[in-house]
Amino acid sequence: MTDPFGFLRIPREAVAARAVTERLGDWREVYAGQALLPLVSRQADRCMDCGVPFCHTGCPLGNLIPEWNAYAAHGDWRAAYERLHATNNFPEFTGRLCPAPCEDACVLTINAAPVTIKNVEQTIADEGMRRGYMAPRPAERCGRGAGSVVDVIGSGPAGLAAAQQLTRAGHRVTVHERADRIGGLLRYGIPEFKLEKAHLDRRIEQMRAEGTAFVTGSDVGGSPGTPGAASASALREGADAVVVATGAGERRELPVPGRGLSGIHQAMEYLTLANRVREGDLAASPVTAAGRHVVIVGGGDTGSDCLGTALRQGALSVVQLDINPEPGAARTDGEPWPVYPRVYRISHAHEEARGQAGLDPRLFSCATLHFEGDASGRVRALRLTSVEPPARAPVAGTERVLPAALVLLALGFTGAERAGGLYEQLGLALDDQGNVVRDASFAAGGGRAAPGVFVAGDAGRGQSLVVWAIAEGRSAAAAVDRYLTGSTALPSPVAADDRPLTALGRMRYGDD
Repeated sequence: MTDPFGFLRIPREAVAARAVTERLGDWREVYAGQALLPLVSRQADRCMDCGVPFCHTGCPLGNLIPEWNAYAAHGDWRAAYERLHATNNFPEFTGRLCPAPCEDACVLTINAAPVTIKNVEQTIADEGMRRGYMAPRPAERCGRGAGSVVDVIGSGPAGLAAAQQLTRAGHRVTVHERADRIGGLLRYGIPEFKLEKAHLDRRIEQMRAEGTAFVTGSDVGGSPGTPGAASASALREGADAVVVATGAGERRELPVPGRGLSGIHQAMEYLTLANRVREGDLAASPVTAAGRHVVIVGGGDTGSDCLGTALRQGALSVVQLDINPEPGAARTDGEPWPVYPRVYRISHAHEEARGQAGLDPRLFSCATLHFEGDASGRVRALRLTSVEPPARAPVAGTERVLPAALVLLALGFTGAERAGGLYEQLGLALDDQGNVVRDASFAAGGGRAAPGVFVAGDAGRGQSLVVWAIAEGRSAAAAVDRYLTGSTALPSPVAADDRPLTALGRMRYGDD
């Protein structure tokens, strides 16, 4: 176990990122090259090994956090690595990308600073890979139903998790990806400075060695005549089961005057092009922030990713607009421990912007009124207004104009992508939020309209976190295995209708 008094004598100390000036000069991860082990082992020793570890409640994967904290505290990296992978297929992803709701659920958070769970997780994953622990784990099971053909549509974290679990259970799994490389948003939506793609490539090679097959350029359900279009119904006929893990790709729009001006782009278009430059596909991005005033509309993680990218491309200035009020530094009564609260947080990109300009780049409680263009039809400015919660009504006399030669819309997603004929060909329906209809066991349409088709990740849940995607992929794999064999030994950490922890009143009564 960890030091019983560690939480009393050791203060919280997060791993320090590289200097702002250094990391703005490259695209490497913000922690690249840092010496982590002594610090992380010491921080793991702060874990109280609680009788009821609420960190498990904050994590949809049910990660065995006190167990791998104890191993990390004692430097037993192999045991820590094994316990970490007992619940999480890809801890090198979550350790970098997850906002760590487990830390806000840590019992220490009641009256002190939580354990640096995210830092410990990433270090265990990286140290295990460095020591060669990430060996392929081919199927060990052969029996009734083993060897069934399963096709997974989509290669984001949900699809990859489902594929790895099913392959290890003995099924013949093929992952179909319409892009030219495997990884989904992990590949093209997440900037290199948050996730170096070598981590993704290593995991894909492990999966190949285990027996998972990958097909790129395969647009299952794509419109006839488009490159790579493949029939979803034909795919279903040739498989024993299908997992739809296509994500929530329907981008939210901003229907205001001037939206049609050139220089206004969806965030994912911008981030994908920047990632293609890093992959070597392009010498330079055709949508760049270099030498331009940039405005990002949207205050979430995608907006932060755009911010970090624009700073590295050499933007003259960057402003990020958030329609929500600026959160306070402490929890509100409506978000008690162990709920993941909306509080004032600083991402690495915000820290970089402050280091460069001296100010937080965000403007809170702001809404866009319209865009202004020049004689050539290119955007040159954005007019905004302050808004008052909760109705977000404009506040008279607060209009202002921001210079903008590049505007990036990071407004989130409104469910599964509607283009193409994937859902029609598989007999799937969308609910009023735009998500693919499924039951609590991930069966599409309750298993009646589309028998043998299962839905995992954001396609069924809506826009969510990488940790939820992996949890859903694992659970969907268990559902598929049960459907094919009549029983399963695969873990199922969440049901399809589970949601993040909220205050009890909200869970029970749906209060606002």
